[in-house]
Parts: sequence; structure tokens; C-alpha cells
Amino acid sequence: MSQSAPSFDELMEAARHSAVHLEMRDQYAVGDEADDFAAWLSTGNRDSDPTSGYWAPWVDMVSRATARGVAVRRARIVSEPVTDYIRYEHAGTDVNMRAGEQVRWLPRSRAADLMVPGADLWIFDGAQVLFNHFTGNGDWGDPPMEMSADPAVVKQCSDAFEAVWERAIPHDQYEIR
Repeated sequence: MSQSAPSFDELMEAARHSAVHLEMRDQYAVGDEADDFAAWLSTGNRDSDPTSGYWAPWVDMVSRATARGVAVRRARIVSEPVTDYIRYEHAGTDVNMRAGEQVRWLPRSRAADLMVPGADLWIFDGAQVLFNHFTGNGDWGDPPMEMSADPAVVKQCSDAFEAVWERAIPHDQYEIR
């Protein structure tokens, strides 16, 4: 991402209609959640306090977005049986939803015939795509993010997200397997 490109926070704050997120990995290993994930692995308890230091910045940002009418949707394509990391994500998703996100899960076996991008992404207002790049072990790649406002790329990514969303199972109905 070039230095003149807006940060994720700036993109979310500028969103007026929609911010959608497509996640397709079964394991992430980003540093800012390493301690929380390790604690969950050892105790089985996930921080579910939206005011905690871990959650508050995210909850505040999403709450501000939804308060101004932005639809924030997250779709996760997952392999089954799920990994420990996906169990961890599932255990924290209620906080995402309390912040105002809509979250759905799509078993990878039900996504086989969908054409999806090669990287996780965010789409803001159907006009910009922010690709998230990760290494093989799930840490941030180099570069970690890449922005595109190319209308053809945005349309392809938007179409892919909507196809996933249409098939995916709402969080409150998805059973971890």
C-alpha cells in the first residue's frame, strides 16, 4: 500500500453505505491477537467484553460506522472440521455482532464452485477494494495490504462477496464442526 493510500481506519471512517469483509483462511497468526489466542487455547475462555482493551477500538469503529448507516458485513469461508483458530474466531463473533456487524459462515465444501479472489479483502462503498496479504503461516505479508479502485476489480470482488454471502449461514445458525 503506498504511503498516500488511506489507512484501514480512514477507509472505515469514510465509508457511507457499506464495508464488507471476506475471510478465507483457516489460520491467522497476526501479532495483535497472539496473546488473546494463546489465552483462549489454554483456558477455553475468550474475551467477550466489548469495552476491553482488546475489543474496544474495533467495537467503537464499527459502532460509529453502523450508527451513520453503514452496513458492515463479514463472510468467512471455512474448512470443516474447523481449526482451533476458527473455533477461537467463532467464540468471539458475538462481540462483532454486538458492535453492529452481520456475520455469516460458509463451509468450504459449499463454496467449491464459486469464483473468489486469491486474497482476503474489504470492499468499501462498492468503490474500493483493500486486499489483505498474509504469509503461509498467517502473519501479515509484505506488503500487508493493497488497494484497488479499478471498477472491474471492484465488481469482480463485490460479485464474489455477494455469492458467498448468499450461500453462507448466519452466525446464530452456524454450528462448529
